[in-house]
Amino acid sequence: MKREDSPQRYPDVKCFIAGDWREGGDREQIAVRDPATGASIGSVASAVRSDLERAVQAGVKGFAQWHETGPQARALILSKAATLLRERVDAIAHLLTWEQGKPLAEAAAEIHDSADVTDWLAEQGRRNFGRVIPPRKSNVMQYTMKLPVGQVAAFTPWNFPVSQVAIKLAAALAAGCSVIVKAPEETPASPAALIQAFLDAGVPDHAINLVYGVPGDISEFLIPHPDIAAVSFTGSTRVGKHLASLAGQHMKRSTMELGGHAPVLIFDDADLALTVQTLATAKFRNAGQVCASPTRFLVQNDMADAFVERFADLAGSIAVGNGLDPQTRMGPLANERRVHALEALVSDALAQGATLRLGGRRLDRPGYFFAPTVLTNVPITARIMNEEPFGPVAIVNRFQTLNDAIAEANRLPYGLASYAFSRSAATIHEVSRRVVAGMTSINHGGLGLPEVPFGGVRDSGYGEEGGPDAIEPYLMSKFVTVAV
Repeated sequence: MKREDSPQRYPDVKCFIAGDWREGGDREQIAVRDPATGASIGSVASAVRSDLERAVQAGVKGFAQWHETGPQARALILSKAATLLRERVDAIAHLLTWEQGKPLAEAAAEIHDSADVTDWLAEQGRRNFGRVIPPRKSNVMQYTMKLPVGQVAAFTPWNFPVSQVAIKLAAALAAGCSVIVKAPEETPASPAALIQAFLDAGVPDHAINLVYGVPGDISEFLIPHPDIAAVSFTGSTRVGKHLASLAGQHMKRSTMELGGHAPVLIFDDADLALTVQTLATAKFRNAGQVCASPTRFLVQNDMADAFVERFADLAGSIAVGNGLDPQTRMGPLANERRVHALEALVSDALAQGATLRLGGRRLDRPGYFFAPTVLTNVPITARIMNEEPFGPVAIVNRFQTLNDAIAEANRLPYGLASYAFSRSAATIHEVSRRVVAGMTSINHGGLGLPEVPFGGVRDSGYGEEGGPDAIEPYLMSKFVTVAV
């Protein structure tokens, strides 16, 4: 789809509060920019304190209604929302690409993924089983019940503005909770379209509220609020630690899906063609703006030269352009901040002795485009070896032994995704048990499916999104004992 096929006007996005799409209380607007051009394309309403209080009180009302709706009925409504997302995929994907920049095919895949995870969680919501506990006395019955915790505050990022809302929203709703979504100001229209699909499917108006605005102001208001029972956040480690601390101060349960710096262990016996193709696809997806993106490529000595040559050749052939152009395989970065951050990281690495094999620069065109980049021989003192680049930069270093590779993989405090490529069962076993990460994918890219867990350890957060336990953060176990 070309830009001339775009809607003539980007929507001016409003908050959804207490059953209405509305401006913020002071009518302040935040500009939304097209990352492919840098031009302002629209605006989004900014909520103020009175809007947030109205949203919370609406959520209290919505919870009272929604949690009394039986799990079978909730599941049917969520399944209908998934169907509506699939029916609206073209329109929502177009908005997503326009405001975020990723290629249209990736945007459409994100909508389909959101529908799939909504379907999965709808079914999981039917299975909130308690258990009967055998009593010590014949006249006693004792059991546990799974009950929704209450109202949830969900904070979502701009890199996957639809799917990150979908997984938090669907999980909380499947459990019977109401939700206030704080969606990203940079990419507001696509999550608003997602919310509309859930409302059109039959979720009560007050059970979902959607706000935009100053992130710090919103989190500082919502998290301590006595009518908020749980917090879910996806974003940077720095912000996540602050929000987790705030939630802890107020005894709120929280799920934190934070940053990563994913190691990739590539052994001499790996299938070179498979490894290069798999990693190039994963690395440059969404211009590298993925928390689970492979970042530190650790290649065993005998494989290193061939890997670098083939990987750089493939990366150099990627068509970079406007995400609405069907020929594009990698779009722009999401904003100007990301361009400056990558320029600084690459410059620092080169100053410390790294070798630039490919890219390393902003592309000379309007918008926020950065070339696919390959750095080799990067010292561990370089910032990019210690800070998440969150962009289309692959760092390729050599290792000699398995122990060397695992030591480097575990050197940083992150522990989200990790990858390995080898034909050796013994090597695969050692990597599986010794690399410290919430997820390890071996010989393929197998992360992020609705039915599998997604989450990290250490500075990459805690809690799981996806998989059988995805709704657990939104449920409480209540023990009941009865003497008859």
